[in-house]
Amino acid sequence: MSRVVLASGNAGKLREFSALLAPLGLELLPQSAFGLPAAEEPFGTFLENALAKARHASRATGLPALADDSGICVEALGGRPGVWSARWAAMRGGRETGDADAANNARLVADLAALAAGGAVDRTAHYYCVLVLVRSPDDPQPLVADGSWYGEVIDAPRGTGGFGYDPHFLLPELGLTVAELDAGTKNRLSHRGKAMRALAERLREARLAGAGR
Repeated sequence: MSRVVLASGNAGKLREFSALLAPLGLELLPQSAFGLPAAEEPFGTFLENALAKARHASRATGLPALADDSGICVEALGGRPGVWSARWAAMRGGRETGDADAANNARLVADLAALAAGGAVDRTAHYYCVLVLVRSPDDPQPLVADGSWYGEVIDAPRGTGGFGYDPHFLLPELGLTVAELDAGTKNRLSHRGKAMRALAERLREARLAGAGR
């Protein structure tokens, strides 16, 4: 296995995962390179969505496939947006076109502001990521790993890096938002970085086990 299709069209994820997979000698190809549309994400859990996306991409391309499902989970909102993070604004009648990240962030800030009208509000949140790697469409033993990254939501965006909710996700111990981090630091600390390192270890173990047969 030297080529893996990424079951996502997100350019930010492609950059991050490509950098994290490079030490394993794996070439990551976006599903858009195969003209493959995004799979449906109808499930209520990150794991189910990631597995569905990985199987969809592998079946369509004939290659091993990597998929993630990730999002921001805010304590005061009962863990939402969660699996709906990428569609948070659209779920309340927001526009599907234009800058989806800005619309999603605007809704998140508005949601917390509405709660704050009744008093102090808990802004604790965490990013969560689950990764699934399938070696074939019907792989009975997909490799699975996950990771979390804790911080809090702030109203005013800071920084120009990253994507998604990064400008509003503050890391109190650093005094910086994720959007203010350089790429190397983000990959080292992030939920995706943690999940990818765990997945890489599982992949190494699987390779060693295969070589020993």
